[in-house]
Amino acid sequence: MVQISAHPTELPPLRLVAADLAARADFDLDTVADLRLAVDEAASELVAAATPDASLTCVFTLDDERMVVTASVPARDGARLRQDSFGWRVLTTLVDEVHVTGDSGADPPQLGISLCKRRSALHDDVVDSALTEGH
Repeated sequence: MVQISAHPTELPPLRLVAADLAARADFDLDTVADLRLAVDEAASELVAAATPDASLTCVFTLDDERMVVTASVPARDGARLRQDSFGWRVLTTLVDEVHVTGDSGADPPQLGISLCKRRSALHDDVVDSALTEGH
């Protein structure tokens, strides 16, 4: 889990964490780049909806097949994530799944984005070929 100030100037560490985790988990370079950009886009959308002086919390979950990133902020009253914007289209193009999350009963209400990026099938084929050629 990473927690930063919900301010645009504080987003670079999130991009770095996403890229570093994906690279260390041996995701291919294109997937690493997609994750870096997707985390930046999701965090930017949330920062715009955050209450003043809020913190953005980001949880990274990795397994053999995918990385799931869930980011959330305490949101201003009435804040919503526009799912018809160019940024949202970019986000949905970069990852396999995107979901808006939230808890309107919290005080302040919580707003979040959960995204999932699966390991590239091409990457798995290359790794499998390299392993079988070695035997």
